Amino acid sequence: MARIQLYDTTLRDGSQGEGVNFSLQDKLLITRKLDDLGFDYIEGGYPLSNPKDFEYFQQVAELSLKHSRVCAFGMTRRRGVTADNDIGMRALIDSQAPVVTIVGKSWDLHVEEVLRVDEAENLAMIRDSVAFIVSQGREVIYDAEHFFDGYHHNPEFALATIRAAQEAGASMAVLCDTNGGSLPAQVAETVGIACDALKIPVGIHTHNDGDLATANSLAAVAAGAVQVQGTINGIGERCGNADLVCVAANLALKQGHELLTGKGVRHLTELSRYVYELANMNFRNNQPFVGASAFAHKGGMHVHAVNRIAHSYEHIEPQVVGNVRRVLVSELSGRSNIVAKATKFKLEHDSDLMTKILECVQDLENEGYQFEAAEASFDLLIKKVAGHYEPMFERIHYRVNVETDQRSQPVTEATVKLRVNGEVRHEVAEGDGPVNALDSALRKALNGTFPGLEEMHLVDYKVRVINSTEGTAARVRVVIESRDKEEIWSTIGVSENVIEASWLALVDSVEYKLLKDAGHFEIEAMNPADSDPVGQAPA
Repeated sequence: MARIQLYDTTLRDGSQGEGVNFSLQDKLLITRKLDDLGFDYIEGGYPLSNPKDFEYFQQVAELSLKHSRVCAFGMTRRRGVTADNDIGMRALIDSQAPVVTIVGKSWDLHVEEVLRVDEAENLAMIRDSVAFIVSQGREVIYDAEHFFDGYHHNPEFALATIRAAQEAGASMAVLCDTNGGSLPAQVAETVGIACDALKIPVGIHTHNDGDLATANSLAAVAAGAVQVQGTINGIGERCGNADLVCVAANLALKQGHELLTGKGVRHLTELSRYVYELANMNFRNNQPFVGASAFAHKGGMHVHAVNRIAHSYEHIEPQVVGNVRRVLVSELSGRSNIVAKATKFKLEHDSDLMTKILECVQDLENEGYQFEAAEASFDLLIKKVAGHYEPMFERIHYRVNVETDQRSQPVTEATVKLRVNGEVRHEVAEGDGPVNALDSALRKALNGTFPGLEEMHLVDYKVRVINSTEGTAARVRVVIESRDKEEIWSTIGVSENVIEASWLALVDSVEYKLLKDAGHFEIEAMNPADSDPVGQAPA
């Protein structure tokens, strides 16, 4: 199969998404990551739009990129101004980017009502802009904005715009579904016509307003497009852009196209989460291929089948995109779910223990626990039921006080008393709210003995009222997400008191980290015992 170029515009089009804001350092880090995986083009931004984008091009020139070519983005010259005297054109040249992407109008509506020029002038603006950039020794990719809408309303003029770019020296014409409303059949037909009309290659740039950005990108490739533009995780303006993670996975794994480097596809999950982290966005669990739920199995029938034949409920092996299979445990679980989760402890053949764990899960979920969202707490539960629970510290007492200072500002103080290696430790800490204060006090008491806690961070905190009809007596469920340099894990606490629920989830999170560091989750077998995990949960 033909090689397909991947053109990433996360740093430009992606940054236009609501709530997305990359620092200069973020943009440079993402550039390095994309280059490592073998992306062909990286669009860094519009050098005239803001000082950050201008500085990006100055600094990215110092990076020794192995594969990717950096692109500066800009628009055609202004009406009534020659290209060499246009401030936007000069900024693109001054960026020193080896590739310049020029966007121009393909829809006569925009020409007449937005630019307020006639068709001839618009074509001249395209030719002049592309020709000037080419004359300066730069590769030019021409992005035909609103091409599909333009072709629908005035096919002759839309085709004339991309022919103008070709005549002026553009290396590629990229057809843009700017409003994101096109359907795959329409995209395929129009791309095929454009390919026949041009001698230069054709690319595709889709938006996701109809939830079809990936489908439209694949349809375009099937019709002859050789470049796909998009963003990592599909971030972007309105409903976002084509998600290059999904596009790349489908093209490589389903259609056999050559793209990225040899092992680039195996790092798609890592790339997806890397960009989420830098953008300070929550991971999308149900994201195809790379989401935490992409290979998560909950129904007992599904798990039973997957245990026998993985591809019976999986369209690909999760590891080929760097993801992992997960078996969820809930009140809907059958024995197959428990067996699958217990394999890491070599306990799957202990039928009585599997029954006890299942019964315990069902009892706890009846109280409000939800282990599918807290797998670390479930691992601890298995150890407790199997009688192999060895606490790294003993909880004696905790207290949280919230007061106001002289400026009427809230001050939160937490006190914890623990027994560690036979020694009682009593620590006090302030924090931004009860959970932060408890976390700080708990760390003060443990850091000296367990230095690995320094690399652990709380990354998310969720509270949900379970039985809201009970008023102030309603139970609350708290889920805490933590991470270290190796993995992310979630823990849970349930109580009628939100601070107590938070404390239970926090303690589980810390205990999981300590037990993991001590190798307790690498044990090949544990001896079952009659212990009461429900009774051990609260402190």
